Amino acid sequence: MVSTTNAEILEKAMPDLQMRLRRIEGQARGLQRMLEERRSCEDVVTQVAALKAAVEQVGLTMVACLLESAVRQAVEQGVSTDEAVSYAKKYLNQL
Repeated sequence: MVSTTNAEILEKAMPDLQMRLRRIEGQARGLQRMLEERRSCEDVVTQVAALKAAVEQVGLTMVACLLESAVRQAVEQGVSTDEAVSYAKKYLNQL
């Protein structure tokens, strides 16, 4: 189930996704630097948790795009809502 509106929906989310991914990249570099500097385990774990949360937000944004696309397709093409929800759940469960 792939909607023709998928690209349009993703395009709307792109600025937010790119910003988040740049931030994640910086956090990962910061984490490497912390390890090289032999920072405390507590500081490193805190940074790992922040990095993990940032990655999860990217995944949730993508699932939101997928869900919007599935619902639009269900409405536009007469796909059952159950099928659209099942499709979205499949990807949500991967997070």
